[in-house]
Amino acid sequence: MALIGFYDASVYRSGGVDPTRPVYVISVAAQLVAVHPRTLRIYEEEGLICPSRTASNIRLFSENDLRRILWIRHLTRELGVNLAGIKVLFELEERLGERILERLYEEGRGERTTRDERTARSEKATAKGGRA
Repeated sequence: MALIGFYDASVYRSGGVDPTRPVYVISVAAQLVAVHPRTLRIYEEEGLICPSRTASNIRLFSENDLRRILWIRHLTRELGVNLAGIKVLFELEERLGERILERLYEEGRGERTTRDERTARSEKATAKGGRA
């Protein structure tokens, strides 16, 4: 899975740790993915994430949970998808057994790169035209 944002799981992983193992309390998880802890609670209430719970009901997040949160954050902030839409995307992905979100991310990245290249060419042409 492509990583979005600044979070790099390899930085927080100590040699061969199981990415499904819940280890981060909500405050640490929120800090790692740059969201407010309340945001994580909302994601859970909406059924987008399902962190593990300790015997004393404390939420614990795994690295896989953090990756999922990053997808949610990317879809809401970069693509403008609302939480209901994200829930549908996750359900489709699960039903089809296909990585729809990764493909969507790659397509979006490709479109941004193409748009940036066109803008650079246009600015270059404008600059040349201005000098003549």
